[in-house]
Amino acid sequence: MEITIKRVYEPASPEDGVRILVDRLWPRGVSKARADLDEWDKAVAPSTELRKSYDHVVSRFPEFVSAYRTELDANPAAKELVTTLQAEKPAKVTLLYGARDETHNEAVVLKQWLKEQLGMAS
Repeated sequence: MEITIKRVYEPASPEDGVRILVDRLWPRGVSKARADLDEWDKAVAPSTELRKSYDHVVSRFPEFVSAYRTELDANPAAKELVTTLQAEKPAKVTLLYGARDETHNEAVVLKQWLKEQLGMAS
């Protein structure tokens, strides 16, 4: 299984595999048809409190990563996502996010966490 990340604003592609939006809020200006999602798993997104405290300030990213990983470890929905991926074994999963910053966002953290949970090399 390959796990990738992609901005939801980029066009959908057959190479994306299973497309899962991992934002708690629906991205502005994107129709459901254009998003072409297999799933919107907002339950695995950072809590509203964490999202607001991070506020996409890069200097706060290390604290965000730590806090979000703690949330994921305690989140039944995140564990359910792992179980589903283990059972369905899709060839490719693309985690979709709306943030402009491609290296400092929740999808980056979730991808690494999922790979660890699934026993995949980093």
